[in-house]
Amino acid sequence: MCKDIFQQGNTSEFCSFMNSTLVNLETMCAEDRATSLEEVARPFGSLLNSSILSAGGSKSKWEVASAVTFLLQSVELAALTVALRSPEKKTQNVTTEFMAIETLFVQAASCGDEVFRLRGQEETMDVHCNAVARAATEANPWAVAFISYSTLDSIISTTLLDEGDLMADEKMRNFHLNSRVVSGAIGDGRPMNLSKPVNFTLRHRQAKKEEEEARCVHWKFIPGKGTWAEDGCKSLQTNSTHTICSCDHLSSFALLMGHTGVEESYPLTVVTYVGLTFSLLCLLLAILTFLLCRSIRNVSTSLHLQLCLCLFLADLLFLTAVTRTRSQVVCAVIAGFLHYLFLAGFTWMFLEGLHLFLTVRNLKVVNYTSASRFKKRFMYPFGYGFPALVVAISAAVNPGGYGTSKHCWLSLERGFHWSFLGPVCAIILINLTFFIVTLWILRDKLSSLNEDVSTLKDTRLLTFKAIAQLFILGCTWSLGLFQVGSAKMVMAYLFNIVNSLQGAFIFLVHCLLNRQVREEYRRWMKGTRKPRPTTQTFSPSVSTVATNTKVV
Repeated sequence: MCKDIFQQGNTSEFCSFMNSTLVNLETMCAEDRATSLEEVARPFGSLLNSSILSAGGSKSKWEVASAVTFLLQSVELAALTVALRSPEKKTQNVTTEFMAIETLFVQAASCGDEVFRLRGQEETMDVHCNAVARAATEANPWAVAFISYSTLDSIISTTLLDEGDLMADEKMRNFHLNSRVVSGAIGDGRPMNLSKPVNFTLRHRQAKKEEEEARCVHWKFIPGKGTWAEDGCKSLQTNSTHTICSCDHLSSFALLMGHTGVEESYPLTVVTYVGLTFSLLCLLLAILTFLLCRSIRNVSTSLHLQLCLCLFLADLLFLTAVTRTRSQVVCAVIAGFLHYLFLAGFTWMFLEGLHLFLTVRNLKVVNYTSASRFKKRFMYPFGYGFPALVVAISAAVNPGGYGTSKHCWLSLERGFHWSFLGPVCAIILINLTFFIVTLWILRDKLSSLNEDVSTLKDTRLLTFKAIAQLFILGCTWSLGLFQVGSAKMVMAYLFNIVNSLQGAFIFLVHCLLNRQVREEYRRWMKGTRKPRPTTQTFSPSVSTVATNTKVV
């Protein structure tokens, strides 16, 4: 019989297992036989101790995969048969050392929007009643069965898993099964299409690590081997102990866990540390320039100074302490400060965009009071208060979100990293709106004015600098979001390179490309300083535009 059904794997050990499984199935399905779930669980469960499923030996992977597939399908069919033959028992369940089974008998006429939940050990299955109602009639009741296997995951994990089996867009590293294998079956033994997905809640065998990704997979037997596939399944929610999977079909399911993030590489580490060190040097030079160069002191340079201070402290802390994860409390504090400082940097960038917008708008409405009151009433309280408020709320909502097992940064669990990315994306969108409106106003003024055109052109140049600054800061975190798929490593290098050159870019744009700053540098290098003029000369900054531009 074994050779008639299978053309491969015809060893006596394999044939013995297949014949035993078939005999059990025929016994369960014999007509006019009253059976119970216990009669299903015990004989089929004892087959899990068969030598064909144990580690070692000379059996091939094909033999093991065939044996596992036939066993899974046989248990499902036997459980459905028992449920359909005992309509007076709407719900039946049994738990043995090998498996747990729960079945439910359903009349099609009573089917509505109800969601049935079946349990097996620590796993559950939720199925919509009307998901299968179309395939049943009042004269053709149906049953649902849920089976949770106690040891089958260890058999499949140690015997059948290899990287070639993973049917995913990107390979996982150090992957392993991290849940029990569960099976779901619906109907009266015939294949049945589902109109709504079925949800499985699977408990992790081991607590999920921060850097691991959980994938919902189903068992698929293809010619020559069995494999775990992801098609038709997705993860709805996951935490350290459980994952909820949603699948548009029924089969046998499990959780596959492994590392999909970018591997730590020595060249990437070198790029990060060298780039950040250079960026710190440039930020320090920019800070000293804004503090010591009196001829350019105004609201605009004050905003640049605060931005540089925040980025300097954030980069310095990141460079020296981001991997200090030995103490969970210390790591959480470091992550909190990094969250605050990087968010403060984007907040000051938002204030730069707002100040530039107010100044250019004043050129149009001939009202300079908005920009003059800007620094006193708004700048410092908002620049340092808003990020503090965001961090305080985030820490109150999820205090465990600060610090991971590898880095002192925000956890990815429960989407906590969006407490940073959310405000950053909002600031980028608002600033883009400010700059578009600013350029529109400047275009109108340049086309209608003959006097002071140079002043407006300098303001337009400053606007372009601010826009470039927005993109260089926003681009960093945008690249971080795209570290997925086959281009993950390329995006990781771009992310680190752009991030580590932020300070150099700011120093280039706001210092080296500023004519007055270059003149100050020349005086300092010559060791002499010219007396300050009684009338302040123009510098391409937004505050001088607000105070020196003629009203036309």
